[in-house]
Amino acid sequence: MRLYTVNTGFFKLDGGAMFGVVPKSIWNSLNPADENNMCTWAMRCLLVETEKRLILIDCGIGNKQDARFFAHYYLHGSDNLETSLRHHGFAPEDLTDVVLTHLHFDHCGGAVLRKNDGRLVPTFPNARYWTNRPHWNWACQPNLREKASFLKENFIPLLEHGQVVWCQDNEEIAPGVRVRFFHGHTEAQMIPFIQYQNRTVVFCADLMPSAGHIRPAYVMAYDVRPLTSLDERYAFVKEAIENEYILFFEHDPRYSCGILEGSAEKPQGRFFSELSEVL
Repeated sequence: MRLYTVNTGFFKLDGGAMFGVVPKSIWNSLNPADENNMCTWAMRCLLVETEKRLILIDCGIGNKQDARFFAHYYLHGSDNLETSLRHHGFAPEDLTDVVLTHLHFDHCGGAVLRKNDGRLVPTFPNARYWTNRPHWNWACQPNLREKASFLKENFIPLLEHGQVVWCQDNEEIAPGVRVRFFHGHTEAQMIPFIQYQNRTVVFCADLMPSAGHIRPAYVMAYDVRPLTSLDERYAFVKEAIENEYILFFEHDPRYSCGILEGSAEKPQGRFFSELSEVL
């Protein structure tokens, strides 16, 4: 097995929304805000190469939406999904699987592309796209709080082209790759646990979006069930410390991964810019 970081660029979100009830006087030292209270966040994906499979976990924001939509998120950086894949020697046609942790636009926008004639087609024509029925149904009938995050053009074409595969909680979707469901951020967010060289690498998605979110109480305002998030994250942090998981951060602008130490009440971390520094 080989693991590759796939960088798809940066965007900005309100710092207060990302850290919830934590005061700015505290979180601003973790990810300093600009004059509009916006912080930079990565959209970092993970590519898993096994003997017979090439699996991409999440796929960034994509480029289908119009300038008005993107103006809210201040996209920047030179990386994008396709160039990052090609940097590692792969083309979209090579992928066998895409795991969508959840269907918020910054995690699945790159799953579908718009052709010159306006048609919406899967970006990865030979891949199976993994999701689950509870979350799919949740995204298709969104609550008012999440409605702006679920853009149906990002995922309905996958079903129309027959490329969606439904998985279950705690299912091994490929040798060494298992997904578990978490329900605080959104219904049935899928978190991949990857067995790599006798270690466990966890793609944290929005369960723990950055190194600044290792304390369980640092719950995002975006989470639809904040108390569930608190419980899930406390249990996860305890598990991560006990098992020395390598945590892969999707949104941290500086660190790609980290290892937690200490206790679930007061976790500490060792953080790394590149996966190669810890694997």
